[in-house]
Amino acid sequence: MNAVISLPATPVRSIVEERALRPPTIGRIRPGIKVLTSAARKNDQVVRLYDQLLAAGESFEHIGDEIQRRLGLKNALAPRNVPYFTCRRSDFTNPDVADEILRRYGEDRGDGVKLYRFPATFAFNDWMGNLPNEMAAWTTSGRRFFSEYGADGTRFCKMHAKPERDTRAQRATRNFGPRPTILRNDESIPDGVCNPQGCPQYQSRQCNLSARFIFAIPEIKGLGLIELPTNSIYVLQKAYSAMQTVLFARGRLTGTRFWLSKREFDITRINEEGEAVRQPQMLTVLDAEIDMSALLDGADEHVPALEAASEAAQLLEGGNVHVLPVSAAEAAASPNTADPLTQGVGASCELHEVESLDDKRDRMSDLLKRLGLSTQARQQDFRTFAHAQCGRGWTQKPEQLDAMNTRLEAALDDPATLDREIESAVQQAMFG
Repeated sequence: MNAVISLPATPVRSIVEERALRPPTIGRIRPGIKVLTSAARKNDQVVRLYDQLLAAGESFEHIGDEIQRRLGLKNALAPRNVPYFTCRRSDFTNPDVADEILRRYGEDRGDGVKLYRFPATFAFNDWMGNLPNEMAAWTTSGRRFFSEYGADGTRFCKMHAKPERDTRAQRATRNFGPRPTILRNDESIPDGVCNPQGCPQYQSRQCNLSARFIFAIPEIKGLGLIELPTNSIYVLQKAYSAMQTVLFARGRLTGTRFWLSKREFDITRINEEGEAVRQPQMLTVLDAEIDMSALLDGADEHVPALEAASEAAQLLEGGNVHVLPVSAAEAAASPNTADPLTQGVGASCELHEVESLDDKRDRMSDLLKRLGLSTQARQQDFRTFAHAQCGRGWTQKPEQLDAMNTRLEAALDDPATLDREIESAVQQAMFG
């Protein structure tokens, strides 16, 4: 399934706007390399050509094509899993982008500068937009069969419909728009339902999982995103788990700096004799250096983390939220004099007797709007800062709300200092 860019609903004005836009990509980082097969290594001409093209920075597809074109040897390359990613100039529309990625994030571990680990930010809050995937059987001319899910969750096997023939023009009818797709209907898949156990293409390894990460890399410029392909279900499962964890805690995936790296795992596979065997394999891993305790900060131990996160988001957006009352004993037990936020501005945490919790929240919402902190782009940064300053459950404590309001009021005259404090808190939370 392919990701699409959602735009505001507006009247269609062009043929271009009739079609769903897809995220533009400016290049591809690959999860491994390709090397010569044992048979190809016996041919000195093939070895020299491979080394020459590899040193020139050509893609592995181009190297394989050139070996076949010049020397007549087909399938001379085989994939090999390595601890690093391949970032080559030929895989980018602007080759200098590959050099910049390696300059910023490459490491030399004794074998030249390689890309072992790099940051990534995602453009969509739907995980499928960031990691589209399908079952697909490819030929030299494109996809032959591919999977799509129906409204009821059934996975169907589809194919492109064969163009109709124009009898008057004695040629295929020109197609306008995307190629129409139909359910596969043959002896192997008679009902169009994707069934790998009964699919000859899957059993012969012609059909496999096809997935790709789509992301941006911080500090790397270009009008588009970068993709990283994978065909491992283990990678897909681990990435899905990581995204769902962040989505549960934050409510969104955008704005989080993830990291992509490779790690060795013991993978169970079924060999040709049908026996389960375990073997080590390097897998692409998605991780994020974030303070989960800050993201899951609940206002009260009886309030679920997700509910607390929703309330915090509503607070920053200026909405009304339901607040659990704080007892007098809890208020008395809360430290006042040692509060770092209060110490930073030299103000006391004396409660405003005539101001309810809702009043304090309304005052904070107004201050956040005036300081430009209620926008979606800055809400999470402020939450991280507030958690670092006031601790867990601060939105439920009157004295902490007063202290934060005092700090925000002071920032009206000096917003730059508050911005630096927020940035420092975010950096601390991300990188320790």
